[in-house]
Amino acid sequence: MEIEKEALIIDELFELLESGTIRPGGKLPSENTLADQYRVPRYTVRNALNHLEERGLIESVQGKGRFLKPGPARIRIPLSGKTSFTEKMGELGRSLETSVVSCEPSDNGEAARILAADPGDPVWRIGRLRVVDGEPIAIHYSHVLQSRFPEIGADGPDIRSMFEYYREHGYGDFKSGKTLLSVVFPSSREQELLRCSRLVPLLALESSCLDGRSGDMLEYTRILYRSDTFKYDISDIQE
Repeated sequence: MEIEKEALIIDELFELLESGTIRPGGKLPSENTLADQYRVPRYTVRNALNHLEERGLIESVQGKGRFLKPGPARIRIPLSGKTSFTEKMGELGRSLETSVVSCEPSDNGEAARILAADPGDPVWRIGRLRVVDGEPIAIHYSHVLQSRFPEIGADGPDIRSMFEYYREHGYGDFKSGKTLLSVVFPSSREQELLRCSRLVPLLALESSCLDGRSGDMLEYTRILYRSDTFKYDISDIQE
């Protein structure tokens, strides 16, 4: 019964925050007020509030109470593979910083399948952290074949834009393959990079990038977006 009450409190407080009834920086009702309202012990209310705090929605100020945490402004981004993330942020007038957080051979079987890797043909994974307007909001994992880009192991740590790298290697007319969108939760390493808790859902966008002229498969991409930072424009996506 208490678990059901706790879930009810979480759901109703979440709706209250999402509806804009409480503005960023606004104070939430006290634990005593909520305990009286829902007719539950204070520890039930405290557990519900702690859950919302772990999700990054509210913050505690000692001696003052809990407040709706101002979140980063949601960025509207086209769900298209024709331009790079760097180019999209530039078009939106956003400040973008990119750092390479990993460059290593990958054992991702799905990446190998999509890239049609031959046995013994290494797949490399380049992980890049995207920081927009000072806020870490996405991790891009690009998987490429060593046979197509023989120097990827040495070049990877310096790559800030994969599209620019492909252009340097003679590719330029990009198109995206099938795109899949799912919800996942961050690993401990991803929590550290994105500065979020384990309960903040991430949007996982999986797609492939091809060269439009040759049809060559250039990369398999898995991008993890903090779900509180983006709105997706899917108007140009067709069946």
